[in-house]
Amino acid sequence: MFASREIHSTDDARALARARLPWMVFDYIDGAAGEGHGEALNRGALRDLRLQPRILVNVTERDLGVKVFDHDGLRPFGISPMGMCNLSRPGADLMLARMAARYKVPVGVSTVASTSLETMIEKSDGHAWFQLYISGDGSSTKGLVERAQACGYRTLVVTLDVPEVGRRPRELRRGFKMPFKIGPRQFIDFAMHPRWSISTLLNGRPEMANFTGEGNSFDRTESRAAADWAKLQSLREQWQGQLVVKGVLSVEDAVRLKKTGVDAVQVSSHGGRQLDSAPPPILMLQRIREAVGKDYPLFYDSGIRSGEDVVKAYAMGASFVFLGRPLLFAMAAAGEAGLSQLCDVLSDEVSLTLAQLGRTSMQNLSDTLVSE
Repeated sequence: MFASREIHSTDDARALARARLPWMVFDYIDGAAGEGHGEALNRGALRDLRLQPRILVNVTERDLGVKVFDHDGLRPFGISPMGMCNLSRPGADLMLARMAARYKVPVGVSTVASTSLETMIEKSDGHAWFQLYISGDGSSTKGLVERAQACGYRTLVVTLDVPEVGRRPRELRRGFKMPFKIGPRQFIDFAMHPRWSISTLLNGRPEMANFTGEGNSFDRTESRAAADWAKLQSLREQWQGQLVVKGVLSVEDAVRLKKTGVDAVQVSSHGGRQLDSAPPPILMLQRIREAVGKDYPLFYDSGIRSGEDVVKAYAMGASFVFLGRPLLFAMAAAGEAGLSQLCDVLSDEVSLTLAQLGRTSMQNLSDTLVSE
């Protein structure tokens, strides 16, 4: 058992969450595709990046703010879209929305969020971006896009790296399904984690809140293999706001997306949850930046575990950075207080890293990398 409830790093948050969450839920959040080698490779690539310290630079005043599209965020990191966040802690989605409002950063609202997209944009003071999966036959896509437009979303994030859901052995071994199917193993699992189980029981089982009502459902394992460039173009014509394509690891795809009229590309391996053999996204980020030019909005997620990681992603070419799992672990560990602790930790780590590099802002960090 982890002795302290204080969170001083993302590893602390993960250790506390592992003690509190049922095994099924922890492995769903923490798991990756295949053997997890791809996820580990990306983490290793991030760790191996070296930053150049500098001295005798006045870094008394350091600004962590970053412009995201047309507004000024107060932190250099936002919140990735994550499905069923309330599995980590009842009310987790709303905690993330309040964090987004406080720091004026984007919170990704998943297609399979456990709080409705209408509630999330309200509670985030308009700082929510809606994340969309293109459904196999397009039947649910159009309706969700219309709902997002009607309630004021200005940014749509289309996740395109899930033509089929990747095989994630850890969650399969635990029998994880959405919605839950409770068998003997799951019953024992929940009984062994009474704090989570009682809290969840009192607050109601998490549901896919954007698919309530008779005849309105979402199949997490549905094939999206039919999604192609023509469907993306149709969506571009339908959506009047900013369009981001998430899940890009190919230079060629990124260049074509830019030419197609996509407003930003998000380099991501889905947190290592789709293809175990994918290249490390942090390395592809640099190559894609070189190909799309210095001014094109290029976002990044996957493997961010510290403030130094955040700075490294900017040095590799990111215009803005998102993270997910660590925030879920912080909320699982200590609720909104845990989320606030971790956000403070990451912010402090970013600020201290800038000081060591002799920098006072998140701008133009590419020359802080030590070339081999």
